[in-house]
Amino acid sequence: MSARVPNEQARAALIASARELAPVLASRLTCADELRRLPDETITDFQRAGFFRILQPKRWGGFELDPRTFFEVQIEIAKACASSAWVLGVVGAHAWQLGLFDEAAQRDVWESDNSTLISSSYAPTGRVTRVDGGYEVSGRWSFSSGCDHCGWAFLGGFAPTAPDAKAPDMRTFLLPRSDYTIEDNWNTIGLRGTGSKDLVVERAFVPEHRTHALIDGFRGKSPGQRVNPAPLYRLPFGQLFVRSVSTSCIGIAESALESFRATASKRVGAGDGAKAAIDPNVQRLCAEASVALDEVKLVLFRNVDDLMQHAERGEQAPIATRVRYRFDSSNAADRCAKLVSSLFNGAGGRVLFLGHPLLRAWLDANAARAHYANNPDKPARNFGGVELDQANTDFFI
Repeated sequence: MSARVPNEQARAALIASARELAPVLASRLTCADELRRLPDETITDFQRAGFFRILQPKRWGGFELDPRTFFEVQIEIAKACASSAWVLGVVGAHAWQLGLFDEAAQRDVWESDNSTLISSSYAPTGRVTRVDGGYEVSGRWSFSSGCDHCGWAFLGGFAPTAPDAKAPDMRTFLLPRSDYTIEDNWNTIGLRGTGSKDLVVERAFVPEHRTHALIDGFRGKSPGQRVNPAPLYRLPFGQLFVRSVSTSCIGIAESALESFRATASKRVGAGDGAKAAIDPNVQRLCAEASVALDEVKLVLFRNVDDLMQHAERGEQAPIATRVRYRFDSSNAADRCAKLVSSLFNGAGGRVLFLGHPLLRAWLDANAARAHYANNPDKPARNFGGVELDQANTDFFI
């Protein structure tokens, strides 16, 4: 128990910092919308608070704390600014993934500055050719959240394989900022401040050590574990990443519920003078939203705690469990988006005005739900199939 005390103290301090920063982030909402990326001051605040170091290896100045702490901080930030929480979730998780890469790749990024950040776009939309010592990479990758603030990028792609290979070799390729250009095309109605722009690469060389194979992340046997042996780095790659893009939805929904309560407790019908606070339908909506949020948070924390317990025992969670947890992650985003929509529809016509917090929550929640990892359809089919003794079809678990 004594060994966990410092971690508990660090967790409490980080959550307190997130709550203290919330009013500042809320005051920057309009600025982030206009910039279509986070203000530089927000990244500086996150760096100063140590949020990007929560999952970073200790040998590179990180805290190596458990994912629960990271996601609790993310939820607190999302209550104030969904875009800030989204960037924190994605970019903060990359500090963990770099710890899975070969030690040489970690040195490339962090040796001169261990506060350097990494953005990403994992969809394998580029062209990868094998060359002497590594790969040549070209193409366009979309939705690279927070890229303006990052010095490197993780880009997904299929490495060439032999004709008789049993499975494709999907990898993450690590490229420095000098190897890609950012196309400023992020013009959206939700999560405007994430700056999730396109990255364009033209024939960049990526050495072998700057790649991470999806199968290694799936098996929990990545090269970086030789220098980062903590249980944190034995977690399956897919399990942590999908939660990094669904957890913001919980904070968005909590913010929406707070706004709904504030609106409904004072709202009086213009036509009949009826008080919304005593309307049974409004009361039921408020009650059901509160319970739903409690449920998705309990499932999140149960799942990440269970994954960590397996890692601490030096084992991987069973495939059936991981399949369920993958569905739980996408289902949380879907439930939160639907919950926010219900609150939006039940709050009256005033929520249509620009600047109303429920309108912002509705736009952000549905933008977050649009992420591929937050669509529950395929994970649900896979989970249901595995429950019925069919083979798992998802290796991003």
